[in-house]
Amino acid sequence: MQNQNLPVISIITIVYNGEVLLERTIKSVINQTYSSIQYIIIDGNSKDKTVDNIRKYSNKISFWQSEPDKGLYDAMNKGIKAATGDYLLFINAGDELFDSNTIENIVKSSRTLPDIYYGETLMVDTAFQPLGTRSETTPHKLPKQLKWQDMAYGMVVCHQSILVKRSVAELYNTNHPFCADIDWIIKALKKSSSVVNVGFNVSRYLKGGLSDKKLKQSLVDRFKVLSEHFGLVRTIFSHVFIVWRGVWFYKLK
Repeated sequence: MQNQNLPVISIITIVYNGEVLLERTIKSVINQTYSSIQYIIIDGNSKDKTVDNIRKYSNKISFWQSEPDKGLYDAMNKGIKAATGDYLLFINAGDELFDSNTIENIVKSSRTLPDIYYGETLMVDTAFQPLGTRSETTPHKLPKQLKWQDMAYGMVVCHQSILVKRSVAELYNTNHPFCADIDWIIKALKKSSSVVNVGFNVSRYLKGGLSDKKLKQSLVDRFKVLSEHFGLVRTIFSHVFIVWRGVWFYKLK
């Protein structure tokens, strides 16, 4: 449903063989109190009962498709191309909006319509039990005022907790198979003139995504992305700091 007086939030879910996870994600979106949401689901031609779950809620979904893709970021680009809203937010299968008031509270958090909204993320385990916020449970600390330069130290904001105005969003660079999201956010921040920290949890993030499963390849891809934006020397020094920060953080824990 859409209200012409409110910004339209295009929420995009990417899924492949996610029958066990998808329904939680769908419910977290369709149960939002905010009335102006375009919900898009892009399925990669799942072989399980994922499509059955999508059809079950099809009257609450603005657009969905199921077809083969060339990977996660190709599927995300399909979602962007299908979106017509003012803002883009990716909540992929297994992840959830924090509560039913999340989108409404985000829009209320600013009197103007900034280029980007962002907030904190609650990490959950495979039983969907809370582990703490991302700033509490990982070395990544959410900046009080996010700038593109902050991304020199990696993904300091969780992808599921950042809403980007469609007018400043590009397509994902699929040449980066693991860290195109970092590249995408940096590019959006560079184009943005206003960024708002909403000051609360935006999403629940299920640990164990692509970057967790392919850690070595992800680290290499991240280095390439950051080198493109910050240069080789700065990226080398940043990664020395990232390693030191991680060792120190987990030693203290």
